[in-house]
Amino acid sequence: MLSTASVTTMLPVKDIDRARAFYEGCLGLTPGGFKPDGKFVYSVGGTTLALFPKPDGTKADHTAISFQVNDIAASIAQLKRSGVVFEDYDFPGLKTVNHVCVLGAEKAAWFKDTEGNYLCLHEDLPA
Repeated sequence: MLSTASVTTMLPVKDIDRARAFYEGCLGLTPGGFKPDGKFVYSVGGTTLALFPKPDGTKADHTAISFQVNDIAASIAQLKRSGVVFEDYDFPGLKTVNHVCVLGAEKAAWFKDTEGNYLCLHEDLPA
């Protein structure tokens, strides 16, 4: 039933202007504009990302969005030039090297947006 429905990822933000500056200036997303209910939307790879104002925010302690990329190292380098700061981890079963960790069939790297949401880049490994 829902396999052909479009998907919108909803992220609460405390400061819509600050969040927009990050998503547009650092991540390079093209602004789609405000909706009547106050959401600000972006079209991302055939899906929709909606930032919605929430005075107290609601940051998750898990990955809120993961962007699939073809070359994670090149994507990290480009985003770092735009001011994105990547997370590094050294836990049992999760260790990053040059910000990247291999998890099963993919490489992944994490960073936070201005609101504290965890975002991820992931690159599928060849089968």
